[in-house]
Amino acid sequence: MAGGIMTSSVYEHSVRLDVTRCTGCTNCLRRCPTEAIRISDGHAVINDNRCIDCGECIRICDNNAKKAVVGKLESMMRFRYKIALPAPSLYGQFDNLDDVDYVLDGLLKIGFDDVFEVSKAAELVSAYTRKYLKTEGIKLPVISSACPVVVRLIALRFPSLNDNVMHMLPPMEVAATLARQRAKEKHPELSDSDIGVCFISPCPAKASYVKNGFASYTSKVDEVVSMSDVYFYLISTMSREDEVVSMTESGMVGIGWATSGGEATALFNDQYLAADGIENVINVLEQIENGNIPPVKFIELDACTAGCVGGVLTVQNPYIAKTRLQSLRRYLPVSKNFLSEEEREYIPELYLFNELPTYKPITQLSQNMAESMRMMADIQRLRNTLPGIDCGACGAPSCRALAEDIVKGRASIKDCKILDGQGD
Repeated sequence: MAGGIMTSSVYEHSVRLDVTRCTGCTNCLRRCPTEAIRISDGHAVINDNRCIDCGECIRICDNNAKKAVVGKLESMMRFRYKIALPAPSLYGQFDNLDDVDYVLDGLLKIGFDDVFEVSKAAELVSAYTRKYLKTEGIKLPVISSACPVVVRLIALRFPSLNDNVMHMLPPMEVAATLARQRAKEKHPELSDSDIGVCFISPCPAKASYVKNGFASYTSKVDEVVSMSDVYFYLISTMSREDEVVSMTESGMVGIGWATSGGEATALFNDQYLAADGIENVINVLEQIENGNIPPVKFIELDACTAGCVGGVLTVQNPYIAKTRLQSLRRYLPVSKNFLSEEEREYIPELYLFNELPTYKPITQLSQNMAESMRMMADIQRLRNTLPGIDCGACGAPSCRALAEDIVKGRASIKDCKILDGQGD
């Protein structure tokens, strides 16, 4: 174990634990949506097979013991030609921003050679999503694949919904591909290795996505840096007194992706459902699995409250950022990236992925059905002997989780402090 997190040769995470800061409180234990955290030897331990890099433990930790591991701007210096991909949520971090071009100009001033707005790619993805929803044979409701936390959550906890996930790459990846193409067209003397693409991210899950790839798909992004780090570089560089060249290539639709419901409303129909916040996301997924939802075609799920503006790598309160973006969008065109009649004929390959990553579902107790049934019965029997108050004193988030840990040989009935006290 390194840095307090259980490491894996399969999946590299971007949420880490600093055991020197961890006091062993149960805040993160209670809030983890996949029960990936246990308290052992006085500090938290994260099970990497269950972690979805949602950042809830970072958000809730009073001791700053949970950290997001992302890249640094300095790492981009190894490239001859450096491209910034600003997420649209970046624009909501600045007070009284009335022109996106100040941010884009600021990115050039801090050392980037080009800027490609992720909001531009988002408008193109929205246009092709409208085409995707008209495809015969897709399983409804279609669930957005834009949030990597949600995609991994479905694979681990709701594998029956894998076929509902839309096979559309997120705007970050589309932006990276298009940015590289533009760089090669402008500068044919550049080789692929000369060009570096840097995504400015509101959340650690995007860094995990880039590190691990997406099944057979390899990310086109080279570095993922924290939005909060870039914010402080920009705030000392941007000036209202400067005249800036108009560079923005996106409108209301693209910037709207920064907040919950923005992706769904860009479909220009009302047959959608949008939910934000990891607990609400889980509730919606449970209802989809149970068939207990309205007859909608598209479902947008954002793990962070209020959408990407609520990511743990942002600076501003998500609701203030959302209000700022509403003001910013007011004077923009609906979109600057409509498809031509020819482009609407089919969805280009660069927008799609072939397969979802496969992980062992966290609900699967054993590969053997008979063994799984036996273990389930043992868990239920143990659960009935435990107090049922889910106090967390045992180091597990619930009595049911402790019962499962005992059956799997990871804990003992003696870990229950209530029963142990009664025995005394």
